[in-house]
Amino acid sequence: MSNIHILNGAQPYEFAPGKLNETFAERAKATLEAQGHEVRLTTVAAGYDVQAEVDSHLWADVLLLQFPVNWMGVPWSFKKYMDEVYTVGMSGQLSNGDGRSAAAPKANYGMGGNLAGTRYMISATLNAPAEAFGDLDEPFFQGMSLDDLLRPVHLNAKFFGMTPLPTFGAFDVMKNPDAESDFARFDVHLATTFGELSNDAA
Repeated sequence: MSNIHILNGAQPYEFAPGKLNETFAERAKATLEAQGHEVRLTTVAAGYDVQAEVDSHLWADVLLLQFPVNWMGVPWSFKKYMDEVYTVGMSGQLSNGDGRSAAAPKANYGMGGNLAGTRYMISATLNAPAEAFGDLDEPFFQGMSLDDLLRPVHLNAKFFGMTPLPTFGAFDVMKNPDAESDFARFDVHLATTFGELSNDAA
């Protein structure tokens, strides 16, 4: 079984208090614990200890990043978490600086990560409908996928040597929510993703 660190990166607002992301995070915790995994959950907006979060990254076999997409990226409090935790971690714990060396100062930027073998999974909630993605006729994203939109999050993980698991998206959650359908898809996604992980380890 795996060590799994869940990060709930939702930022509560009056119009969106973060209950959906909280539910996804708690659902993942309960499901994965029932499968025998060891799980830690950090709710970023509730506060955190920076060194404890660095330690949890080192402890984890898998990071599950749960957050709403705010203005095409992560919420500000989750970005603050990354700024604080990853800045401390890149001093030798999570990475050896930015990967470059004095002998080759122009080469291998971003390749100094110490978390090789650690996986991560993005689970994002969006106001945008699923149909806005992957369609060249849609004028805003112009054929982009959700993973294309979240490329900076993927690159942050790559900087520390982590490798991705399939991304989950819950779409159109503001104007046309269907939470029960999203939860059912999420359960299948967790079962498939973590079932394959268990098979890989066996």
